[in-house]
Amino acid sequence: MKTIHKIIVPVSLGALAYLAFHSYSVGIPRGAVAVKDFDIKKYLGRWYEIARFDYKFEKNMDNVTAEYLEKSDGTIRVVNKGYNYLKKVWEESIGEAKFVKNITEARLKVSFFKPFWAGYNVIDIDEEYQYALVTGSSLKYLWILSRTTTIPESIRQRFIEKAKRIGYNTNDLIWVKHN
Repeated sequence: MKTIHKIIVPVSLGALAYLAFHSYSVGIPRGAVAVKDFDIKKYLGRWYEIARFDYKFEKNMDNVTAEYLEKSDGTIRVVNKGYNYLKKVWEESIGEAKFVKNITEARLKVSFFKPFWAGYNVIDIDEEYQYALVTGSSLKYLWILSRTTTIPESIRQRFIEKAKRIGYNTNDLIWVKHN
């Protein structure tokens, strides 16, 4: 019995440490730089997901939107919504976002299940805040967002090229349908 405890306790502590470390992983991929002089007021509102990787939490989803609303405490309410075309139901997730450091740098952390946080980094955005390229903490997470259900080809190419330079495999992007 003592032998089992000698194995289980360190393994359990190691697993907890691993989960704790990764639950607070709010970094930014090497080579990516968050937008400076970021204006959260201009970023708030509804965004349409134009492209993403195939995430378990968005599996079989079309018509995906993200809405960002400022709360009185300065945090951001996040409402993600999409239509699961296999189940034929709308699904919604509500979370919270906070700035990692300075509110003028587009590095945030987002949580849909506290105390677990993930990185949310706006690495490119047009002057009018109509189109955004967003990364997570690693090369596993990438989104192209738009204020409308389409995106100009020039912006699409700009975002794709930037993502490739950072190391993303953009061939794996799923182009989201909006209908």
